Amino acid sequence: MIKVMLIAGARPNFMKIAPIARAFDSRADHIAYKIVHTGQHYDANMSDIFFEELGIRNPDYHLGAGGGSHARQTAKIMVEFEAVCEQERPDLVMVVGDVNSTLACSVVAKKMHIKVAHVEAGLRSFDLDMPEEINRMVTDAISDIFFVTEEQGMTNLKKEGKPESCIHFVGHVMIDNLFYQLSQLKKMDSTVLKHSDYKSGHTEYGVVTLHRPSNVDDKPTLIRIFKTLDQISKRLPLIFPIHPRTQKNMEAFGIQPPETITLTPPLSYMAFLNLWKDAKLALTDSGGLQEETTALGIPCLTIRENTERPITITQGTNELVGTSEHKIFDAFEKIMAGNWRTGQKPDLWDGRAADRITDILLAHLQF
Repeated sequence: MIKVMLIAGARPNFMKIAPIARAFDSRADHIAYKIVHTGQHYDANMSDIFFEELGIRNPDYHLGAGGGSHARQTAKIMVEFEAVCEQERPDLVMVVGDVNSTLACSVVAKKMHIKVAHVEAGLRSFDLDMPEEINRMVTDAISDIFFVTEEQGMTNLKKEGKPESCIHFVGHVMIDNLFYQLSQLKKMDSTVLKHSDYKSGHTEYGVVTLHRPSNVDDKPTLIRIFKTLDQISKRLPLIFPIHPRTQKNMEAFGIQPPETITLTPPLSYMAFLNLWKDAKLALTDSGGLQEETTALGIPCLTIRENTERPITITQGTNELVGTSEHKIFDAFEKIMAGNWRTGQKPDLWDGRAADRITDILLAHLQF
């Protein structure tokens, strides 16, 4: 019996561990696991319904890390998680993504001589101004097992000297979850979801998400982005579930979007999926949405200068447009004219990544 601790710190992490938890449940005779919610991002909407929606049980541990600086948050997670490891003595700590919890729990486990597996290993933006890039690099520097979503991740890890025997190209658990949630959406009355009336009231629309500090903390940048969104919304109405950080800075900078941009509070996964899956396009600085739009063939304009997910550009429907008004609007015009590439689903993005991860743990690892 392999004893595993599954770590999640921010809301997107739960979308990534959900398929793994379901796969582990199917092999309960060989794998015992506990879910640890570090509390890095606290969301009042993470109720029993949220986890029921994802098809997983509530977390076994909640560390209550809360906010604060990167150092304070990381330190609190490390202290609390050390106590959990001392009590549970797991064989393996499995972390996902690139948040502070990913780094913190990896360091704790490694110093306690517990094996570490990193899901979404090897992704690189090569931009050290991004906190997530530092988290990715440090986590991969000390991990024992690397589960990779795209071939570039394998290349990066090999260049960094990681043994090929420890690197496993398995596909993407985020896409596993996407397909699972789509199947659940088909079984329900989607009209009960928030803002389904917006969808039914528009023949075409776009969705927007913005939260990265480089975009929303800098006044000239955020004003420039909204000026571009204003221009786009005159041709295509936009719906924008707004991050609290973005909302706060909009108010501080005196930004008042036009009526053609509909602002909403953050949405549940299913409510947002119900919106964007049928959108004309997505404008975002989110890593996950770059991947999910590629999986469903939705045009995506990424408002960033770089991406750690290059396959969404080389094979998918994503394009980096930075924050240039001209570049964003030119790309938008191509989409509206029907001149956007259709893209293709990347290799192994088939909804079975979590099964591969589980098979690898059971077939190849010795504890």
